[in-house]
Amino acid sequence: MGRPAPGPRPPAEGSLPVSSVENLVDYDDAIARYDPVLGIEVHVELGTATKMFDGAPNVFAAEPNTAITPVSLGLPGTLPVVNGKAVEYAIRIGLALNCSIAETCRFSRKQYFYPDLTKNFQTSQYDEPIAYDGWVDVELDDGEIVRVDIERAHMEEDAGKSTHLGGATGRIQGATHSLVDYNRAGVPLVEIVTRPIPGTGARAPEVAAAYVRTLRDIFRALDVSEARMERGNVRADVNISLRADPSAPLGTRTETKNVNSFRAVDRTVRFEISRQAGILDEGGSVIQETRHFHEEDGTTSAGRVKSDAEDYRYFPEPDLVPVAPAREWVEELRATLPELPTARRRRLREAWGYSDLEMRDVLNADALDLIEATVTAGASAQSARKWWMGELARIAREQAVTLDDLAVTPAQVAELQGLVDAKKINDKIARTVLSTVLSGGGDPAAIVEAEGLAVVSDDSVLTAAVDQALADNPDVVEKIRGGKVQAIGALIGPIMKATRGQADAGRVREIILEKLDVQA
Repeated sequence: MGRPAPGPRPPAEGSLPVSSVENLVDYDDAIARYDPVLGIEVHVELGTATKMFDGAPNVFAAEPNTAITPVSLGLPGTLPVVNGKAVEYAIRIGLALNCSIAETCRFSRKQYFYPDLTKNFQTSQYDEPIAYDGWVDVELDDGEIVRVDIERAHMEEDAGKSTHLGGATGRIQGATHSLVDYNRAGVPLVEIVTRPIPGTGARAPEVAAAYVRTLRDIFRALDVSEARMERGNVRADVNISLRADPSAPLGTRTETKNVNSFRAVDRTVRFEISRQAGILDEGGSVIQETRHFHEEDGTTSAGRVKSDAEDYRYFPEPDLVPVAPAREWVEELRATLPELPTARRRRLREAWGYSDLEMRDVLNADALDLIEATVTAGASAQSARKWWMGELARIAREQAVTLDDLAVTPAQVAELQGLVDAKKINDKIARTVLSTVLSGGGDPAAIVEAEGLAVVSDDSVLTAAVDQALADNPDVVEKIRGGKVQAIGALIGPIMKATRGQADAGRVREIILEKLDVQA
């Protein structure tokens, strides 16, 4: 039990509200004395061919300022047109989140100084979102289910990207100049906004990260986005507030912007809880502000004082007609929804016989799709997990890339394992073959054939190698004849060396026992 939570006190006369503290409160101590409440806004870039309101291509990593049109730049005389596929994707997301789909909705102009939107406003949805009043169940590592209520999911456009140069940190503070790339300006977004998420207690960081992961997996299952967080396809704005206890009014929240990894979401929540507890313990007031997460040390820093809705001076977009999805179309889309991630994970875990820990590790490594594809291609579930979570995960870590980025396909991994299962190669040779596959050498079977890597099972070749090993190691022979059959291991090494590691170890063992007339 922690000491009773002190009520927030107003700042002393003449002082300013405290926005940060040096002495953070220990996380466990903060949780013992304060009740955290989460709120999360997730932005997902839709994988349409073109942008939200014009025909510019929606592509990643194009040369700066090449994927644009006059509409992307908001030049005078241009008119936007709504992307129908983006509307379809937004409806599919809303349905997957158990939302009601609006019979009619419209876009608004959100007025704000956007250095990376040349028209100086964002076309978004304000009081009429396309989807609202939903929920999603989030499964934690131990199987506990947390239901998160969704307030709304609305369509909008992304902003461009500013690059700040001349400073030490890459941030605007200290930079000498900035460059703007408008390729991302106008890319279709759906923003999903939760209602306050209370009752998470000490598991608040875990719940927040699991919620974002759940949404990421839903986007991928729906095939509406690549949902690659490292590319910014999915970004989370993490809202945190503290209150004295669950019966107290909600505290003042902060909003940490554009957090783009599950680990960073977890760390953001932990840091903000500790930071805000320190402010409240000192009698200060938490400022409602945006904040920035720093990957290098897991801290957050102040951005700007958070604006309220009225500060954005929303008004209906005069150049766009309302969107009115036909009810028949909505029901057709509902009928095409795929199996959703939570149900899929449970089905696969049971079918594959994975433990909860094994499945958690697979999910944390983003290996589920790869393993499923490998199993579909013919490998066993255990061998598929062995490759992706073992050798391939090690290589990915060494190269600082994701498993998806490795130059090997699930079909090739299944083919490699098939060669092992058929005893055409052993595990050691398989790793050599895999290395060649990763370097662009082709498919496993072709590599084995071209490089003569097949396991040697010819008795004449193996017998010659065994005879030489027996002659070279008389002491080992005596041990084996004396009943220490496990000493055969000392002979396997020289035989493998003589056959370039290609001897069939099982057959070698049989030949040794036959030669020495020893029972296993």
